[in-house]
This record gives sequence, structure tokens and C-alpha cells, in this order.
Amino acid sequence: MDHRDRWTARAANELVYVSGMAETIFAKIIRGEIPCHKVYEDDRVLAFLDVNPLSRGHTLVIPKEAVATIDQLSDDSAAAIGRALPRIARGILAVTGAPAYNVLQNNGAAAHQAVFHVHFHIIPKYDDGAGLGIGWKPIRLGDDGNDLAASIAAQVR
Repeated sequence: MDHRDRWTARAANELVYVSGMAETIFAKIIRGEIPCHKVYEDDRVLAFLDVNPLSRGHTLVIPKEAVATIDQLSDDSAAAIGRALPRIARGILAVTGAPAYNVLQNNGAAAHQAVFHVHFHIIPKYDDGAGLGIGWKPIRLGDDGNDLAASIAAQVR
């Protein structure tokens, strides 16, 4: 898939498929062909309750730009997501009373991405354990840490 495949806005809330990217359920939700329990919407972002939540208030936040992974997002869509996430998280916490939450975002099948349209999960975590469970298996940073950091920094534009 070409990273330039996108939906593009022709007019407010009207998205037009540009090329090649497989259509997802999120594209149908954005167009209103599949209903959702909407909690937030602006010109670039849509947020709605997950229909298979891990906990009460589990919300999906998606850009209206149709790209599969976060590295493919335009700066404008990334900025819009960045502005929306804290607002939505505050709303979820206020309504649910959850004391904590996770923000989860997967990129690629190997990283457990199931719908190939960028999406963030805001998953409230409750004292009874409801919410996201995480297994963390850290590895050691190798002796090449300085070189690795410098190489990555050189690629960041």
C-alpha cells in the first residue's frame, strides 16, 4: 500500500476516496453509513464509543484522514488528534469516575492492529481491574544506544 493513499476533504464533512487504500469500517462510520455512539466530532476527528469495550467509557478516536498507521498521518490530522485526545479523556473521566485510563494505539498487524485506519483507544481503568491489561517484557538497551538515538534523530523531520 502506498503511504499517500488517503481520503481527502472536498467540503466540510465530505470525504472522497483518493486511491488504493482498502475501505474500512471506520470510513463507513465517518460517512454515516454505519451508526455510532458519537462523543466528539470536528472537521478532522471523530470519537465514538467502542462497541466491544474493555471497560465502561472505552472510546475510539479516529482521524477522518484514511491512513493505516500513525507515521502516515499528515501534520494537520496529527495535530487535530493531539488536540482532541486530552479533551475526550477529560470527558470520559468526568462521566465515568474512572481513576485512571490507558491510551492505546497500534500500528500494523504484528502490533495487533485489527482495523487498518489510524485509531486511538481511550480505555478507562477501574479499581476492580476492568480495563486494559498489559504484559511488559523489557529488553536491555544495547551498547549502540547513542548511535541508535542519533540515527533515529536524523530521520525525524
